[in-house]
Amino acid sequence: METFDCELKQQVIFGDNTIERLGELTRSLSGSRVLVTTDKGIEKAGILARAISALQSERITAYVFADVTPNPTTEDVDAAVAVAKTNAPIDLIIGLGGGSSMDCAKGANFLLTNGGKMEDYWGTNKATQPMLPSIGIPTTIGTGSEAQSFALIAQADTHIKMACGDKKARFGTVILDATLTKTLPRPIAAITAIDAVAHAVESFVSTRHNPMSQMFSRHAWELLNAHFEACLEPHNATARCKMLFGAYLAGLAIENSMLGAAHACANPLTARYEVIHGVAVALMLPHVIRLNSTVSGEAYRELYPDGDLADRITILKQIGNLPNRLRDYPVQYTIGIGDIPTLAKEAATQWTAQFNPRPLNIKDLMTLYEQVY
Repeated sequence: METFDCELKQQVIFGDNTIERLGELTRSLSGSRVLVTTDKGIEKAGILARAISALQSERITAYVFADVTPNPTTEDVDAAVAVAKTNAPIDLIIGLGGGSSMDCAKGANFLLTNGGKMEDYWGTNKATQPMLPSIGIPTTIGTGSEAQSFALIAQADTHIKMACGDKKARFGTVILDATLTKTLPRPIAAITAIDAVAHAVESFVSTRHNPMSQMFSRHAWELLNAHFEACLEPHNATARCKMLFGAYLAGLAIENSMLGAAHACANPLTARYEVIHGVAVALMLPHVIRLNSTVSGEAYRELYPDGDLADRITILKQIGNLPNRLRDYPVQYTIGIGDIPTLAKEAATQWTAQFNPRPLNIKDLMTLYEQVY
């Protein structure tokens, strides 16, 4: 077997109603004054109240930033940091919600402990000082942010996504409680679930994959593929439980390998046209699989021996009522002119592009966008 380095340092609390252990877990990490980053939807669904109640049961004071936006920007992080500084000292951070809330929590942790601005941490291992203990609590079935040491934060002015990674930023504790996904509407369930599927597929063939990461990817795919359709129904607690675990495993796979061209192509679509991240990834993934098949066909067949993987992804998209065409968005294009050359140039600069199993140039990326258009 090939040599590899795999770091697994995370406490995972899995099970229904484990949110009720939040106070106990926070106290075990010496937390007494905590910052919670979340969004209005989580607050409206009553999930924030459950978290606060659990914290109060251990006499822990919580200060809340509940205005995290989809695809969080530097402004979101700065606002969360302002809440923390107004109520200093903060000794622990909790990210409660989807990937946006958890990424915002990581971003706030960078700035509260190491100072400066998010741009200072664009890349890997830029934080020189220790960071606050933190807890990640996903409420969707797809981002995998709870398993990863990277915060994806967009610049407020350009909307360019910055991947800011440091092992110290990774949540030390994760609560996987499927009851928190019960209020997830069907469309959002589909969008986050297909994102998790993309994580499993892309990490499996990433140039940085290893036997450990592929173990996570494979098991994630098996869970996600088997329970995708059933998880779209809120009452199906078993399916959502399986998807939540599958999404976590896919996040672990990313943490120990990387992603590829589908995510590289998705980021400019989100930055330029505000296409929801999961939708943008879903648009690109089948086409990326077909393009990569010249070098990764055997690996794709290993992952999905029951047929053509790209076709299976397309079927999952149809089940989730996810879009298939870029022309349904304000992307302007005719042969040789329009937005696609610019999108391709921006995709080529994305960090994940370099880990795609088939090296792609600007022309290849243009071809991908044209196929989706």
